Amino acid sequence: MSLRHKVISSPVESASLKGNTLSHLLKVGIPDGTAARVPANQTIRTKLEIDRDPPGGFATESRYLLLPVPFAVRVCALPDLFAGKIHALLFRRWKSRVKGRDWYDFVWFVTRHPQLHISHLEERMRQSGHLRGRQALGPEGLARMLEDAITRLDVRQAQQEVRAFLKHPESVDAWSPEFFRDLADRIQYAS
Repeated sequence: MSLRHKVISSPVESASLKGNTLSHLLKVGIPDGTAARVPANQTIRTKLEIDRDPPGGFATESRYLLLPVPFAVRVCALPDLFAGKIHALLFRRWKSRVKGRDWYDFVWFVTRHPQLHISHLEERMRQSGHLRGRQALGPEGLARMLEDAITRLDVRQAQQEVRAFLKHPESVDAWSPEFFRDLADRIQYAS
């Protein structure tokens, strides 16, 4: 495992694990047919990020995974994860580049789990300095912020950034300011 040394200080620690995919899959006991489809020299890379100071106001739940053996894992509830994604979409800055993956994830959430925990988003915004004191954002405030982000979005650059990661790159052809405005209107607010 190698720890990542960051230029900008934050409470999020990152580490990467790297190893031979086939040998790791065999250790966890995957079916023989699956192992036969993995090239012998393929490398598996896993990035771990741990927030040492997460903002409050989020819920967790237990999820059960069955492979390689049944086990439980505690995860953030989807409305809180959606709040984190909206925070990244609104405030993450990569110099002049657009983070197309944030917009791709936005589409995923609205399509599959459109409930957003707005009070957790407010907590994230307070922690990052984008919301002061007990000031409330509310659905109307978020709608204005999303409209501003959509207006500023270079859709073509967002599409180019994400296409390299997609099995079906044409799936982002429909992206446009109107498309994202329609999605923003579909957000549901969880209490």
